[in-house]
Amino acid sequence: MWSFVWPGLAEDDVPIGSITNGIHSPTWVARRLSELYDRYLGPDWAERVDDPAVWNGVERIPDEELWEVRRHLKRKLTARMRDRARRLWLTDRHHPVQVLASGALLDHNALTIGFARRFATYKRAQLLFYDFDRLLALLHRAGMPVQVIYAGKAHPADEPGKRLIQDVYRRVKQAETGGRLVFVEDYDMNFARDLVQGVDLWLNTPRRPNEACGTSGQKAALNGALNLSVLDGWWREGYNGENGWAIGEDADTTDDGADAEALYTLLENEVIPLYYLERSDDNIPREWLGRVRESIRTLAPRFSMRRMLREYVERMYHPAEEEVVNHA
Repeated sequence: MWSFVWPGLAEDDVPIGSITNGIHSPTWVARRLSELYDRYLGPDWAERVDDPAVWNGVERIPDEELWEVRRHLKRKLTARMRDRARRLWLTDRHHPVQVLASGALLDHNALTIGFARRFATYKRAQLLFYDFDRLLALLHRAGMPVQVIYAGKAHPADEPGKRLIQDVYRRVKQAETGGRLVFVEDYDMNFARDLVQGVDLWLNTPRRPNEACGTSGQKAALNGALNLSVLDGWWREGYNGENGWAIGEDADTTDDGADAEALYTLLENEVIPLYYLERSDDNIPREWLGRVRESIRTLAPRFSMRRMLREYVERMYHPAEEEVVNHA
């Protein structure tokens, strides 16, 4: 990318590097989950959040306790969504369809997918609608329902992005969705916290190779949600085959049709069955929780702000300081 600035240097000698973004874990982790981490990782886990050895402690969390916290967080999310919808209804300024589209019928027992980010066109918020009939079949699968929560805003000057929101909202309001497609208006940081803490699955569908990093999936992973994402941005670094799912191939080009097919196939054959069918006698999806543990263990330390700042100091600031001293 920067070779033109140093035309006389070989590509490997160009003095430009990269450091992947991380999140401020104490800001985004749910209180109930933080208490669980206190018990099984140690009360100082937040001070050592970038130490992978600390996160091996998630293996000690019993399935029953982890599942109960995850269920609590989803109940909290769906209750707040229904409360938002109720407030819309009480204003008398919203059509009943808008109230349903705001989450009035959300079910805390259903597999819940979150998609929330800036509505830039390259992020392909509409990819899930590529084959709408196939999506409807997923939403209403007998005994294994799925619900999808959309949220986000477009830059005021981004007209294509604003039209994309309108297109998504029109789909959400279609009667066939049965209230299982939802769009959250007035998206802000407070609701973002509820969303990344409460969903089961975080969806990310950018056109490769346009995603610079993306941190919403890192926040979701910290809270025990699994990522279903294109191999771009941070997920290309974080995915290991066992801590979530990858949509499509690891390539520098994008085919919407192929990616949509990969997305539907993963949902139909892997994600939904793992959540609903692979359950123990006490109705706990233990294999799903095993993947959740692997996600937390591998992603929480690697994509923390503490790790990011340490890399800036060690790889950028200290070498720059030494260079100045050596030339003084």
